[in-house]
Amino acid sequence: MQFEQLGLIAPILKAVKAEGYTTPTPIQEQSIPIVLKGKDLLGCAQTGTGKTAAFAIPILQQLYKEETAAQGYKHIRALILTPTRELASQIGDSFKAYGRHTGLKHDVIFGGVPQHKQVISLRNGTDVLIATPGRLLDLMNQGYVYLSHLEVFVLDEADRMLDMGFINDIKKIIQELPSERQTLFFSATMPPKIAQLANSLLYKPEKVTVTPVSSTAERVEQGVYYIRKKDKQALLEMILKNKQIDRTIVFTQTKHGADRIAKNLKKRGISADALHGDKSQSSREIALTSFKNGRLRVLVATDIAARGIDVDALEHVINYDLPNVPETYVHRIGRTGRAGASGIALSFCDNEERAYLKSISRLTKQEITVLKHPFEEAALIEARNANPDSPRPEPRRPKPRNMHKKRNQKDKRDKIDF
Repeated sequence: MQFEQLGLIAPILKAVKAEGYTTPTPIQEQSIPIVLKGKDLLGCAQTGTGKTAAFAIPILQQLYKEETAAQGYKHIRALILTPTRELASQIGDSFKAYGRHTGLKHDVIFGGVPQHKQVISLRNGTDVLIATPGRLLDLMNQGYVYLSHLEVFVLDEADRMLDMGFINDIKKIIQELPSERQTLFFSATMPPKIAQLANSLLYKPEKVTVTPVSSTAERVEQGVYYIRKKDKQALLEMILKNKQIDRTIVFTQTKHGADRIAKNLKKRGISADALHGDKSQSSREIALTSFKNGRLRVLVATDIAARGIDVDALEHVINYDLPNVPETYVHRIGRTGRAGASGIALSFCDNEERAYLKSISRLTKQEITVLKHPFEEAALIEARNANPDSPRPEPRRPKPRNMHKKRNQKDKRDKIDF
């Protein structure tokens, strides 16, 4: 199925195409028609499955159709609650990308930063509000947020809300919502308290369930290098000297980092280019085309810019920077190991990123093989200096076969859809 078959309007399809997507993920294919019909939805899915687009796209379409007849001040008509500022920002990026041709406005609010700028933006009116529970409740209590015009309510990552102690805040927020609304409820797991909350919120919901995120990780051979931040570039160049490693996506957290890494690789004679949001659309398309047809060997990308990359037989993903959201890691490595085939994901982990690695292991329920490299002694010394009471870790030996060995043609998948 293609996005054109989901009943989407031209402004939405144009934005989806600009992001590089042609084929919806399973949760998008199942959820978008349900949401467009105005029905309540219970979705059992994790971040990294395309879940955000599964609700962002149909919400934008519903609000856009009404926007043409609406005049004057913009009231909050859609509310998305999510547990962390990182996820809130990612959801905001999705609404920005898919709503670029609709004229709809969205705001993102979260705690940990001064509220002044958020309040000013809210006073100017908004169609979609993406929020963490604590900050939203604070602004509601101060009289800055009114939800009487709300049409769609999305509760995202409900089980994580429970784990983080937000359930009471959520219940207080729900009491202020109009009873006549559409509710979309997403949770990776369904413990009794979450099931009870879902039953109280949803009216005759349709249920959508997708493959758990951990199964994606199981199909990918994973290795991690404990390394100092300043040695990452040198290690990357050493790995890419292996000519058997063909097209590779290198993930970094920042746009500046992507530019710097790509520039240094080109100096070493490795064909590479950066892909991020500050690049023009034409530059991004040229880089993607060159990568897909094999003229470009390495694509250094941020997570947002890498959406929609559709490359045949992609075997290697390298996490130059580990993501601070563990589901993002699974989404990254899932770009290889599709269609039942295996792939290889290598990660660089400096001392500041070890907490991220622990979160990733908890999510995937897997231990990632620790790999040896020429810079590991310096990395161990740095780790001991940062944590003097910690015992010296002993790296596990990698698997006997070469993780960088090129796969046989029969193991390559025909296509990767995102």
